[in-house]
Amino acid sequence: MINIHEVVETNEMIEKENLDVRTITLGISLLDCIDSDLDVLCDRIYNKIYETAKDLVKTGDQISREFGIPIVNKRISVTPISLIGGAACKSSEDFTRIAETLDEVAKKVGVNFIGGYSALVSKGMTEADRLLIESIPQALSATDVVCSSVNVGSTRTGIDMDAVRLMGTIVKKTAEATKDADSLGCAKLVVFCNAPDDNPFMAGAFHGVTEADKIINVGVSGPGVVKTALERVRGENFEVLCETIKKTAFKVTRVGQLVAQEASRRLGVPFGIIDLSLAPTPAIGDSVADILHEIGVEHAGAPGTTAALALLNDQVKKGGVMASSYVGGLSGAFIPVSEDQGMINAVEAGALSLEKLEAMTCVCSVGLDMIAIPGETKDTTIAGIIADEMAIGMINQKTTAVRLIPVIGKGVGETVEFGGLLGYAPIMPVNQFSCDAFVNRGGRIPAPVHSFKN
Repeated sequence: MINIHEVVETNEMIEKENLDVRTITLGISLLDCIDSDLDVLCDRIYNKIYETAKDLVKTGDQISREFGIPIVNKRISVTPISLIGGAACKSSEDFTRIAETLDEVAKKVGVNFIGGYSALVSKGMTEADRLLIESIPQALSATDVVCSSVNVGSTRTGIDMDAVRLMGTIVKKTAEATKDADSLGCAKLVVFCNAPDDNPFMAGAFHGVTEADKIINVGVSGPGVVKTALERVRGENFEVLCETIKKTAFKVTRVGQLVAQEASRRLGVPFGIIDLSLAPTPAIGDSVADILHEIGVEHAGAPGTTAALALLNDQVKKGGVMASSYVGGLSGAFIPVSEDQGMINAVEAGALSLEKLEAMTCVCSVGLDMIAIPGETKDTTIAGIIADEMAIGMINQKTTAVRLIPVIGKGVGETVEFGGLLGYAPIMPVNQFSCDAFVNRGGRIPAPVHSFKN
């Protein structure tokens, strides 16, 4: 059992080191909402989400007040909508109606985001999958809090390159559809390989079909806590460094475990998982890049960065799994550019390139995340970047993702402001050589030989 004294021990972390519970995410199955009539389907979706989530925000706020733990976001994830809308939706406009329903009910219950406007197409696309994907630019421009994700590859099945090519176009069209807001729609769209069913973080959260009818997943965060702990052992050897990270991750995860158990009890919803991810914010002192600096590299991107990130990611997992029986989601260190002041500084100093970020994704939790690129970048180039990242995930049996933002009307040397947790970003240069012939081949990249486990 978790004792309240463990929370008291973390007061300084909360007050001075930016420790927070980043999100309580309520996963909701919509499988029992399926109907061939679109009006009936939208009504069922609205009613199911409202009845299940109406007390989520209030409960999260109560827990935050009672325990003195900041809970930054309350979110909802739902069953991938391509599965739910397949019987009723005959056009991309039909799917957009579902997105608008999700947006309406999410605002009604007061959550920050709702995820699950998603399709899982790692081996091929159904007609419903294709229609949903084609609706994404319209859906994200017509809504405010809906997040979308598409899983185009896995270690078991390979990479659907037709879907990758299509997503290059969809990312560009989403940027165009939301160009008046600096292409903000792309910040709510992520492309995955090996997407987890229980991820509480946006934009990639969806409620997997193997999950219970409803579930509570919690994402914790504490880059500032880890950095402060490492400052106390500056100059010590790697053994001391690793032990410090593990012990700190243990304490952070215990806070998340307490919040998860309380939310589960008060809402009458089973506890799912704790996601151990170190998720940075634009706040000074809440940066994964600053942890890498404290480990010993001058800037994120300097030689040694990938090794330092691998160490950090592994020790966070080792410390966290001892603190909770149920660990899942992404769990590790996030390296978004716009959401991490240290990453932004590294880009502006010339230390961090898109290619180095790609190398770092081999050992971190996610992938190329919240990276602003020139608006004139070709959709085939975007598809090629997605393909590279999917290959890293497929071969390394890990989750990887791409959240690129081609900012229409802006180029290298300019910055874009997203606001809030999304922060701001310098627009990074992209390799200008063509990959058109590669991404236009069509078909699938086969699964690697180590996928055959049966």
